[in-house]
Amino acid sequence: MSTIIVENLSCTYGIKTPFERKAVKDVSFEIQSGDFIGLIGHTGSGKSTLVQMLNGLIKPTSGKVFIDGTDIWANPKEIRKFRFKVGLVFQYPEYQLFEETVEKDIAFGPSNMGLSEQEIKERVLYAAKFVGLSYDLLKKSPFDLSGGEKRRAAIAGVIAMDPDVLILDEPTAGLDPVGRNVLLSQISQYQKTRKNTVILVSHSMEDVARVTNKVLVMNKGELAMFDKTEKVFARSDELTNIGLRIPQVTRVTDALRKHGINLPSGILTVDKAVYEITELLKKEGRL
Repeated sequence: MSTIIVENLSCTYGIKTPFERKAVKDVSFEIQSGDFIGLIGHTGSGKSTLVQMLNGLIKPTSGKVFIDGTDIWANPKEIRKFRFKVGLVFQYPEYQLFEETVEKDIAFGPSNMGLSEQEIKERVLYAAKFVGLSYDLLKKSPFDLSGGEKRRAAIAGVIAMDPDVLILDEPTAGLDPVGRNVLLSQISQYQKTRKNTVILVSHSMEDVARVTNKVLVMNKGELAMFDKTEKVFARSDELTNIGLRIPQVTRVTDALRKHGINLPSGILTVDKAVYEITELLKKEGRL
């Protein structure tokens, strides 16, 4: 398990050119081992740049990233080992599939870790089973899979490396509601089972509210908020001012509360709303 500490992290693109742009500006925070973090922010807020700095794909212009107390850029020759500790699944990861079979694609990462053939096989089977890919699909070309199956195969390739930290950049983008719910449930189950740190980058406030315990908000390259999920979404006016919104069910229950209906604040999911409304109706003798 890994703790991530970010100190005064900044990243500037196109330095000393007419296109110079600060993507991330003096950001500091700490993520505890086992946290399930939602990373939100409007397009261009610095989310993707930030997560690529967390696993060493982008070197910061200034500031430091510590994994378990070690500055990941202290020795650039060892940056590769941190990329195995912090696995990153890019948006639309199915576009990164390239091997002859799904099995070989999932095995690609573990094969580069110097593991034995038996260990690689065990990891491939575990990862495939975890994301819901049947054994017969492993022998197929990844390009013969459905869109949802491709997405799961790409995620399995990162899970097979058994990273301490799993970062997923918009993993449900483009999926239908059923596929999105299945994938979110699998990610949530992975986090609960492995007790690893997971960072979910998403534009869906409903997805973030459903599975995360903390939310990190980026705005124009800066850290705007970082707190427990219910506390962040309780700041609806501030989120609206920076171009974000709270989950629809939270907006509805907040409106009901303003009209005198005695519901608790911080309702983030439909299931929770149904439970609280049912309990209220019981107390009032209506059920």
